[in-house]
Amino acid sequence: MRILTGIQPSGTTHLGNYFGYFKQNVDLLGEEENLLMIADLHALTSVHSGDELREYRQSLVRDFLACGFDPNKGSLFFQSYVPGHAELAWILGCVTPMGLLERAVSYKDKVQRGLEANAGLFTYPVLQAADILIYDADTVPVGKDQVQHIEMASDIAKKFNNRYGKDLLVSPVPRVVKEVALIPGIDGQKMSKSYGNIIPMFGEEKVVEKAIMGIVTDSKGVEDAKDPDESIVFAIHALMLDAAEQKDLADKYRNGGLGYGDAKKMLLETFFDYFGPMRKKHADLKESELEEAVQMGAKHAKGIASQTMERVITAVGLV
Repeated sequence: MRILTGIQPSGTTHLGNYFGYFKQNVDLLGEEENLLMIADLHALTSVHSGDELREYRQSLVRDFLACGFDPNKGSLFFQSYVPGHAELAWILGCVTPMGLLERAVSYKDKVQRGLEANAGLFTYPVLQAADILIYDADTVPVGKDQVQHIEMASDIAKKFNNRYGKDLLVSPVPRVVKEVALIPGIDGQKMSKSYGNIIPMFGEEKVVEKAIMGIVTDSKGVEDAKDPDESIVFAIHALMLDAAEQKDLADKYRNGGLGYGDAKKMLLETFFDYFGPMRKKHADLKESELEEAVQMGAKHAKGIASQTMERVITAVGLV
């Protein structure tokens, strides 16, 4: 079984990224064949500075390696390092019905959020289909909100096969991953760079401290009992604790005598204990190690992609 996942390079990595995506993908390593693509071509729909894109994607490689991604157990690579992505996207675009793209929920959502309504954003699902189909990926781990994209990739594969020949492209199957509970930002909304409410994993200590000490709380005093289920501080803290530690902390909240200032200091201490080894590795990684990991991943990815493209370009008459 071959597992493919992808993420856009878009800026500072935060706790929401780690617990919502990074950790799950690192945990998948060693489970069959794992391909992790940094989708820099897709990022062109939202990142409009060459310098920023170069910085974002390089930082993302560093972040993944620091978080435990082992290049010997999986392939980490830039989408743009495998030219077949763009080539296959054009070919697939020539068999994809307009009506299929017009039904894409994500396009409407992104335009409503203010992204430019350009052709790249509209045809995003075709490139995403190419990303999947070029690797003959059996399984694509996604959240419920991404299932439509995998279904569209499967529909496009069937359209292509119906036109050019049976079994040329493998129809992918979505694996709906266990939903991670909403990870709140310091203001209680979903943690997101666009909301400015993040706790950066690899930020300077003073920046992390300022973010944690700025978490919004209610007006309960030190001696008042507090409901951990209603506390943003507790919700973030619990992510880094095991079940027994979560119960012990929840009891402290309910029993009273724990002020929010001390609760935040406890969270700060846990943060540096939990992420300390990753932060050290992040600081120690050399640029040569990042490039070596990406080149090694791209070489493996190209080897798979070239086999698919040979079938495709032969079928459509380009050789």
